[in-house]
Amino acid sequence: MTVSRDSARFFGVGLGPGDPDYMTVRALKVLQGADRLVHFSKKGKRGNARTMVDAVIPPDPAREIALVYPITTEVTADDPAYGAAITPFYEESCARLAGELEAGRKVAVLCEGDPFFYGSFMHLWRRLAPRYPTEVVPGITGMSGCWTRAGVPITWGDDVLTVCPATLGAETLLQRLRATDAAVIMKLGRHLPKVRAVLQQAGLHERAVYVERGTMPDEFICPLPDKTDDDAPYFAMILVPGQGRRL
Repeated sequence: MTVSRDSARFFGVGLGPGDPDYMTVRALKVLQGADRLVHFSKKGKRGNARTMVDAVIPPDPAREIALVYPITTEVTADDPAYGAAITPFYEESCARLAGELEAGRKVAVLCEGDPFFYGSFMHLWRRLAPRYPTEVVPGITGMSGCWTRAGVPITWGDDVLTVCPATLGAETLLQRLRATDAAVIMKLGRHLPKVRAVLQQAGLHERAVYVERGTMPDEFICPLPDKTDDDAPYFAMILVPGQGRRL
């Protein structure tokens, strides 16, 4: 059967925070109808996004495309070595997906949370969306899933919320936290000791909440003062709820 290029569609599919029950109806429809399911992964590991949808979309080798990062946390993002490795990776990944799209296939990139919120998908979107019909399916963000599961209303009244990557330097992070009412600190991983120290300096440590793999099967939630070790995965965050006007 000949497939026309006109049938090509490029999708970025937000899967939500982890629990497949939080996936949208639109996301499920796109995944069910896609010719190719694309996910990012670390060397030697199955992609987290692909694992998230196993319950609703069983593995199918004929449909799967794994984009394996050449580098992840081995060096920091501001290290020239990081850009030297990751930029060609995105270029090569886009060339690979463009081949599928040129063949008229529907290509769906699986994205944790929302595709436009700290997502690797954006690097593909920037290169491919101008060339092919594209749809981005929004998803519940990881932080939304985490504060809901933790039972922590994050903003009240006129509270200002600041979202910070834990990769920021300590002084920059401190300035951001001192200038806001509520905060979410993402991409925790090995940065937990630094973030904990900054929160203590900012006087926010006691009201902070630690959430690990929120909504996922191995979810763990506790007040940050109760988290006494320094181990945290990438999929962990700290919530600092606002204390604004409550009626």
